[in-house]
Amino acid sequence: MIRWGEEKRSADPGFFCRMAVEGAAQPVWVVSDTRRLSDVQWFRDNYGDAVQTVRVAATEETRKRRNWVFVAGVDDAESECGLDQGVAFDWVITNDGDKRSLDEQLETLLQSLRSRL
Repeated sequence: MIRWGEEKRSADPGFFCRMAVEGAAQPVWVVSDTRRLSDVQWFRDNYGDAVQTVRVAATEETRKRRNWVFVAGVDDAESECGLDQGVAFDWVITNDGDKRSLDEQLETLLQSLRSRL
């Protein structure tokens, strides 16, 4: 499946992005799983200033507490870390287990998005 996806993306970087928005007419979309710079660029190229990028981050310590274990060849592949560099995110949400902090960050994001409608 990964190989097939990589082949599709290599031939046409917007292939999966177009599929995600096909027929959509909502004023706000949440595309929750962009994994490559080409995905972000496609949305920016096609939707301009309407695009708001959000990165959800947790420390490695937090991730390990959640039973994450690094797997070479998976966790260092472009599909997992392709956006670790080269993207100026509009929002960075920290999710290290502090519910109050997470709720406050999400509320601020939601207020901003509502103001853009």
